[in-house]
Amino acid sequence: MFVDPADASTPVARGPLDVARLAPTAATVTELDARVSVCRACPRLVAWREEVGVIKRRAYAEETYWARPVPGFGAARPRLLVVGLAPGAHGANRTGRNFTGDRSGDWLYASLYRCRLANQPTSVAANDGLELPHTRIVAAVRCAPPANKPTTQERDTCRPWLVREIELVWPGVGAIVVLGGFGWSGLWPALRALGVSLPDRIPAFGHGVEVEVEGRTVIGCYHVSQQNTFTGRLTESMLDDVLLRASALAGLRRL
Repeated sequence: MFVDPADASTPVARGPLDVARLAPTAATVTELDARVSVCRACPRLVAWREEVGVIKRRAYAEETYWARPVPGFGAARPRLLVVGLAPGAHGANRTGRNFTGDRSGDWLYASLYRCRLANQPTSVAANDGLELPHTRIVAAVRCAPPANKPTTQERDTCRPWLVREIELVWPGVGAIVVLGGFGWSGLWPALRALGVSLPDRIPAFGHGVEVEVEGRTVIGCYHVSQQNTFTGRLTESMLDDVLLRASALAGLRRL
């Protein structure tokens, strides 16, 4: 059963300064998830995600939308970290779980299952029994943005959540898969904020691009958006290859 990570005692970030204060003091991934899930720091994103939850898509008219920031999903001590862009308006913004309930999630979780990194190939609701024993999925921005395009200010406001999440899981992480150029550009400032030693030159995003960072490997992967999957820019085998490569580099035990 899906359980709301927050309760009445969870502090609410109502602006960038609150995010900067509350993110670093979250002691655990569970506490961080709770604080992320009630954030109201970006007025445009708050208004949009809640409007979508009221207007809804016709196919989901009878459902209650999550319409809140979406926390990370998966193992609390992952060997593999997957970094995406932001929740989909009628996917994660509806279900409350990353890449759940939309075509992008269909592709990602099917691939994770084929690569024996998930216990089932589908992800339709937050209470559907999906498990990722060694993998955690996070987003650079935690609220669904209009047109899937967060502003630079929204990305920067949200960054402390990503920084703290990476910090909490960093000791066990062996590989990071970054979905898309937005996530790629968002990851490096987060790592730099943690004091992680980075290469002098970070290569431009590209599918299959690899960067070594303190004994870990960061791998770029085209995003699982319909724009990429429908056009064949990203194929199932391309996605599987990246996840299998990351799995091997992470040295994790697959299902």
